[in-house]
Amino acid sequence: MMKPNTCSYTREGLILVLGGTGKTGRRVASRLEALGREVRIGSRSGVPAFDWNHEAGWSTCLEGVDAVYINYAPDLAIDGATDSIARFVDKARELGVRQLVLLSGRGESEAQACERIVQESGLDWTVVRAGWFNQNFSEGAFNDMVQAGVITLPAGSVREPFIDVDDIADVIAAALTEPGHTGEVYEVTGPRLMRLADVAADLSSATGRDIRYEAIPHEAFVGAVKESGAPDDVVWLMDYLFSTVLDGRNAYITNGVERALKRPARDFRDYAEEAAATGVWEERS
Repeated sequence: MMKPNTCSYTREGLILVLGGTGKTGRRVASRLEALGREVRIGSRSGVPAFDWNHEAGWSTCLEGVDAVYINYAPDLAIDGATDSIARFVDKARELGVRQLVLLSGRGESEAQACERIVQESGLDWTVVRAGWFNQNFSEGAFNDMVQAGVITLPAGSVREPFIDVDDIADVIAAALTEPGHTGEVYEVTGPRLMRLADVAADLSSATGRDIRYEAIPHEAFVGAVKESGAPDDVVWLMDYLFSTVLDGRNAYITNGVERALKRPARDFRDYAEEAAATGVWEERS
């Protein structure tokens, strides 16, 4: 692994935020803009447009950029992600980018392979390694289940330290704007190991409704994802995440948020109460 430049200096250049309209990206962009930083949104709807599947447009997006937040969609475990990350990092270095911050995945060997590409780039780097998001229950695929009152997933009694996306965004924004984060791998988790039954209990308390968790067979879950019309790569990802990553390998708490931000990670209960107050889980008529 190449040793990054660990000198401390204030960065003021243009920051490219990939996935800038997604869960973490839009939050990172908002924080950077609030700090007065110049931000370029990297997305297919951005100007210039960015698409991981259209390499010809990468150079335009990277022109004049000092730092990049790398968020690969849908997941670094997807086939071809490692090659895409390697080509993107090469292009970024060629065009004068000085810093990379990568959102990686806990317990995913493919994600760790992408981490090594960033770490060996010769550029300043920070890795933020995260698992399952709190916001999956309000902004993602599980929102409809919460609204319906039954979370039907093939997770059994596996425990997971769900992480708040706002904590992730705070860590990434700090890494992009403050000294002292170069060469760090921040593995971030929430402060509590939770079974999905615990998640359902917290959601019930926050909403004042009866929300329960119902474990279902893995094959039935994957079949339902297929029947929903999800793209093949999303079907594969759901199969992979629930059969491989959510198997107990990540059932431990880390201090990544506290190391990066000098404050505790946000608890799921606080997230649930705040999200419930927005009306996101009100029953549909």
